Amino acid sequence: MNIERKWAGRWINAGLTMGTPSDIVVPAPYLRKTFECTELPQKAVICLCGLGWHVLYVNNQKADDRVLAPNQTQYDKHVSYIEYDVTKLLKKGRNAVTVLLGNGLFNCREPHWSFDKAPWRDFPKLLCDIVVDGKIAAKSDCSWKVHNSPITFDGFRNGQSYDARLEVPGFADPDTDDSSWQSAALAMPPGGRVVLETMPPCKVMQSYPPVSKRFVTCWESTYDFGTNLTGWCKVKVKGEAGAVIRITYVEKIDPISGYINTQEIDVYTEKDRFQTDEYILKGDPDGEEYIPALAYHGFRYAQIWHMGEVEIVDIEAQFVHTAFENAGTFESSDDLLNTLQHNTLQSYKSNHTGIPTDCPHREKNGWTGDAAVAAESGIWNFDMASSYAHFIKILTDAQRSNGQLPGIAPTGSWGYNWGSGPAWDTLLFEYPYQVYCFSGKTELIEEYYDNFKLYLEYCESRSENYLVDFGLGDWCHWDRSKIVPVEVTSSGYYYQNVLRTALFAEILGKTADAANYRSLAENIRKSFVEKFANVDGSFADDSLTGAAAAVYFGFVEGAEAEKSVKYLVDQVRQQEHKANFGILGSKYIPRVLADYGYADDAFEIITQKEFPGWGWTVVQGATSLWENWNGKGSQNHIMFGDISAWMYKYLAGIKPQITTPGFKKFVIEPCFVKKLDWVKCSYQSPYGVIQSSWQRADNGIVCEFAIPENSSADIILPGKKLCGVSGKFKETLEC
Repeated sequence: MNIERKWAGRWINAGLTMGTPSDIVVPAPYLRKTFECTELPQKAVICLCGLGWHVLYVNNQKADDRVLAPNQTQYDKHVSYIEYDVTKLLKKGRNAVTVLLGNGLFNCREPHWSFDKAPWRDFPKLLCDIVVDGKIAAKSDCSWKVHNSPITFDGFRNGQSYDARLEVPGFADPDTDDSSWQSAALAMPPGGRVVLETMPPCKVMQSYPPVSKRFVTCWESTYDFGTNLTGWCKVKVKGEAGAVIRITYVEKIDPISGYINTQEIDVYTEKDRFQTDEYILKGDPDGEEYIPALAYHGFRYAQIWHMGEVEIVDIEAQFVHTAFENAGTFESSDDLLNTLQHNTLQSYKSNHTGIPTDCPHREKNGWTGDAAVAAESGIWNFDMASSYAHFIKILTDAQRSNGQLPGIAPTGSWGYNWGSGPAWDTLLFEYPYQVYCFSGKTELIEEYYDNFKLYLEYCESRSENYLVDFGLGDWCHWDRSKIVPVEVTSSGYYYQNVLRTALFAEILGKTADAANYRSLAENIRKSFVEKFANVDGSFADDSLTGAAAAVYFGFVEGAEAEKSVKYLVDQVRQQEHKANFGILGSKYIPRVLADYGYADDAFEIITQKEFPGWGWTVVQGATSLWENWNGKGSQNHIMFGDISAWMYKYLAGIKPQITTPGFKKFVIEPCFVKKLDWVKCSYQSPYGVIQSSWQRADNGIVCEFAIPENSSADIILPGKKLCGVSGKFKETLEC
């Protein structure tokens, strides 16, 4: 829900006008306002939209612990303001508010993905109302003062430069004389409606000390923090004024020399530098601390180059991501499986720094396919409802009038003619579906129902005999020549989205729409089976993904589904449980196998220690999920991350039901995989914590479940089914 307010303030900036997209680099500005409070405030808020990123200071203190604010939007459609409670920071008498502004994605100079030509692009600007005890105490206008900050450069993918010699003493002190500062200027609005940001902010969520240090040259050292993450380094240094340290952030190093390896991402470096922070010392004998404010990076290693007399006193990596609350936990007796759960969460968090992204380094783009594949894993592990609502708004803001969606959101214009298609665009339906299934909330369905219909009209306009053949398919298969035809997977998502829209129509009481969509879905199903079904149970080609897709989407049921599953199982075993599929198959295949009683085979695929497979990446030392099975490209991607949801749904057996959403009534049906001795899982449902655990003991399996009050579960175990169970449940199975 968009929450708008009537603003007293005007849009202002540091007095710069871009006009047309510019390569001009200017220091990040401070914008400052002083005002009087005649009494100690009882309630004070600052409503601030500072683009692209801002840091708010009140009377010499940072307003709160958020970073990289506000979260990204499709800036020409919506921009986010934040309501800061500053009651405890204001005082009776003179007060000072200072806003540091950075470029972020709002003013991105790099030509990749066309953000340098984005319709909203301009120099940083802000809109602000300061409300004290219900009255406007100050507002953004030309009375604000402007001064350059010590941040001489900041770029979304480039990094930040900070010259401590240029620090402005008392920049947020109410008693500072700012008469020599320049006046702010009125600025054009960014174009989007200004709405309250209601999702969690980004914060520093964890810190990692280095696990090792290697001297690369006499002036360079490489630090290994032991895990792939998103954020930056916090560094304490001592040295002479004018000495320089330069921090370059990377995922990979040369194993022999220890020198950074940027070969696979150098093609994305066309402006100045890539993922590099620079700090120039002021010469404080007590030491100086540097933490970037207007850039973040994806990395495991940091290489520090220095010039001049300087000592690195201390360094740590700070993990920055959206501060969502935890929702679920999963662990098992298998160390490799636990590592894969950890790696999935590491990639999920690393790729949710404000919005869901593909990778936190070379792109930082909101790829919809990555987000869609990992949507259910996210909602099992974290409270994602408000974050998903935020991103759906961005996606629909980017939807064209004919229903077409881009492959990335936000977009400056790129992604409509490549990188989208039904398997990626399905995110429009996936987030509302999962939020409804897990919480019972219908707000997203209600708000975006017309967008669902518009997108399906677009697909229908591109269909032939009810099938669609456009977009990306089973992406990142290790053997591109063996990818299932795109028409298979794209038609599958078209079919699924038509059925989901029929469900949404029924929820909203639109019975005629529901009937029409179910009729369309049946035509798609018939056409799919007629074109792709083979007598041996395979579909289209001999790929694992093709056979699994037919069953996963429900194109075949009953005996025909059993035949396709038999074909799938035979092929999986003949191929020695190798991951011979891409990101779409990585979701269909383990789920279909477990649904039809072959969870052991799915487990073998997931824990496979030979190439290609998830387990192989762990053997190679992965601390997060990779973009490609061979480790090329990015080593921090989430798109192979549905395995976490698989663990909750099949190994722990907790299955939400779309017919009784929000876990009002659900199913617990664990898969007792032979190679596991125990599983322990919990999930925070709307009714309370659900617990599912089982353990092998004395030739049996002890199952223990906890179902919250006011909800119930059907418990399905080998040879028995108990309906409507609530409270604590314990059962020992003979085996």
